[in-house]
This record gives sequence, C-alpha cells and structure tokens, in this order.
Amino acid sequence: MRHGGRTAAGLGVVGAVLAFLLGAPVLVLLYRAAVDGGVAGGAAAGVAAALSLSLATTALTVVVTVVLGTPLAAVLARRRFRGAVLLETIIDLPIVLPPSVAGLALLLVFGRSGLLGEPLEAVGLTLPFTTAAVVMAQIFVSAPFFVRAARAGLAAIDRDLEDAARVDGGSEWQVLRWISLPLASPALAAGLVMCWARALGEFGATIMFAGSIAGVTRTLPLLVYSEFQSADLNASIGAAAVLALAALAVLLAVRVLHWPQAVDLRAA
Repeated sequence: MRHGGRTAAGLGVVGAVLAFLLGAPVLVLLYRAAVDGGVAGGAAAGVAAALSLSLATTALTVVVTVVLGTPLAAVLARRRFRGAVLLETIIDLPIVLPPSVAGLALLLVFGRSGLLGEPLEAVGLTLPFTTAAVVMAQIFVSAPFFVRAARAGLAAIDRDLEDAARVDGGSEWQVLRWISLPLASPALAAGLVMCWARALGEFGATIMFAGSIAGVTRTLPLLVYSEFQSADLNASIGAAAVLALAALAVLLAVRVLHWPQAVDLRAA
C-alpha cells in the first residue's frame, strides 16, 4: 500500500506539471488583462468589431460544416466503396497541414491567378481578402473535426435499430432524422465544439487567404497579432483575453448543461 501511495504521488506530481504548463499561461493572461486594463485598451483598438466578426464567421462556418459534413459523414460511416480510404485521408489532411500551407493552397485554387480565379471573376466573384475568404479558411481547417466525430458516432450505432425503423416503413431520411442523428448526438456535439473552437482560433490560413483588414477580415486572433506587432501590448493582451474567455465560456456552458460527451475527444 505504501508503494502504491508513492506511485500515486509521483503520478500526481507529473500530472500537476502538465496541468501547470496548460493552465498557467491562460491564467496569467487573464490576470494581466484584468490588472493592467488590457481588456479596455483592446476594446478601444477594435476588440468589439473583431469579436463580432469572429462570432459571425464561425457561426456561418459551423452551419455550412453541419449541412455539408453530416451527409458526408453518413456516407463514410455506412458505405464501403473504392477510394473511401483516399477520401477519408483527404478529409483529414487539413488537420495536420500547417495553417500557412492551407492558406497558400486556398490562394492557388481561389485566388485571382488560381485554378478557379478567372472563372469566378467572370461571374463577378472575388474571394481572396473578403469576409467570405475568412469563412472558407475556417471551414477548410475546422470541418474535418466535425466530420471525423460524426463519422465515428454514426458508425457506432447499432444497425438493428435502423433496420427496425426501415421495417416499420421509415424512409432513409426518417431513419437518419429520428434514429441515427439522435443516437449519435454526443459525437455530433463533440464535433461541433471542436469545429467551432478550431474556427475561432484560426490564424494562419486566414491571414494568408483573407488578409487582416479591419472590419472585413480581421478576426480576433488576427487582432491579437496586429496589436502585438504594433507594440501595443495591452491591446494585444485584451484581445487575447477576450478570445480565451469566449472559448472558456463555451466549454463551461457545455459542462453546465450536463453534456460532458460534447467535449470528449475520443468521439473524434
């Protein structure tokens, strides 16, 4: 028992080191923002506008991802076809790509000199350095988190339950709507939270593809960098604190609503 106690104490010390490394930077950031008036300074520099833009674009990102990603996840979870492994690899690729590479790749396809640049301009569409580019960059880097989680959740459903619904006369849409999606809701919620959080913190692909234009493409992460570059440390701290608080509020709300599965990374 003494040996077990020493082992537990050792594990606790090691765990405390990691907890300190993860928690201390955020706590110090929030402390500095509160003590030094960083939030007020950051707000004067445009935090409110950047936060509003971030919330609007991430909300649209989540909606588009759910609408397009749920059917894709259902196909990957329910169908085996030639090229499925390659498709899954392509979908997961943005997770491991450096964000700057993602931004450059988007430019090469949708930029004015890109693959689709001229056809888009021919119909009057210019995507780079617009708010639409912000949403596209966020979708590119965050959608895989939702698709992975949704695919895992749908694949884990007992097929007998779906077959029973079909025997009772349910169409494929009704089975998906009333059986599959409710049963997979914890995994879907996990994917939504991870998708939103990744979109909210997106920086590299956004600055490469959308730029940092105040009121148009300058989201909160870009504002943090912009103010830091301009040597206004208080404004940078304030913007970073707002970003950290926004993410913290969502995670706490999920737990207060007794939906712990929503942030279980194992669902992905």
